[in-house]
Amino acid sequence: MRRHIPFERLHNFRDLGGYRTADGGTVRWETLYRSDSLAKLAGPGAEADLKLFRELDVATVIDLRYPWEIAAKGRHPEGEPQAWHNLSIEHRPYDQAEIDPALDPWRYLADRFAEVALDGAAELREALELIAAAEGPLVFHCASGKDRTGLLAALVLALLDVSDEQILADFALTELATERLVADWRAAHPGRELRWPGYGRAPEEIMRLVLADLRAEYGSVHGYVTGHVGLDPAVVAALRTRLVEPARPCHPA
Repeated sequence: MRRHIPFERLHNFRDLGGYRTADGGTVRWETLYRSDSLAKLAGPGAEADLKLFRELDVATVIDLRYPWEIAAKGRHPEGEPQAWHNLSIEHRPYDQAEIDPALDPWRYLADRFAEVALDGAAELREALELIAAAEGPLVFHCASGKDRTGLLAALVLALLDVSDEQILADFALTELATERLVADWRAAHPGRELRWPGYGRAPEEIMRLVLADLRAEYGSVHGYVTGHVGLDPAVVAALRTRLVEPARPCHPA
């Protein structure tokens, strides 16, 4: 199976399958994907990528961007058959290109994740409910597929009892897309200075801080999701049923 799907325009489209759970199960392949903006699938020159996307048989798209981002950049091609949901989990916009280079960058970003975790409870709950109830493959995305997408991916994997080590490693895979994300930013902002040298970065340290913050505030990721987010424990169970391939029992010879 493949972790990265080789699109030309999308830089960060990944399968969340294959991670091991605490009880020996495996997250199902070809069921849940994370990505950067699917708006890149629209327009001239995107035909090959759109063909590849169709081959994945995605049935549901969750777009985590602000409505104004969608208005400016577009959504995934409207003629496509996928059910499309806009759930803007971030409520306090900021410009990563203008982050003060003198700040501790990973602590700064972890604090922004904490804001999303606090403010976006209703949208996160709905996203998790959609993932649990979806029929067929589902993809969720934001603009770069890094922060908002990274938080939701981490929550899902934690609820499936995937280890921190794997959650951190999955988050850090965005580092493979950083160069292309920076190039896209420069192309979209000619003449503007990219002040923050950490733009497009996703080191493990950010997610390590995020998970530690959630546990310090709520006791556990599960406690955060069933408490502050208000997710019904039955939905957590449904997530596991839908997304985890149980370990095969060992039969004595």
